[in-house]
Amino acid sequence: MEQSDWSLVNGSVKEYVVIHAKENGVHVIGLTRGESTKFHHTEKLDKNEVMIAQFTEHTSAMKIRGKAVIYTAVGVIDTTKE
Repeated sequence: MEQSDWSLVNGSVKEYVVIHAKENGVHVIGLTRGESTKFHHTEKLDKNEVMIAQFTEHTSAMKIRGKAVIYTAVGVIDTTKE
């Protein structure tokens, strides 16, 4: 994903992350910002479902559990490969 693929919102760049589930039951967990990191949102994807997520003022990290391909601005991560 190149700079031109990012969205410009309120003068700041917001990065999108695409998660493509390769099996049923892939968990996507959003983690909060602040003094203590907390889970604030979870999604469960089935095989071949795609989720487009975004880092925001509330989401500083994402945890993805299961077989998936994750597309980010810095590259592609395929959890099915060792």
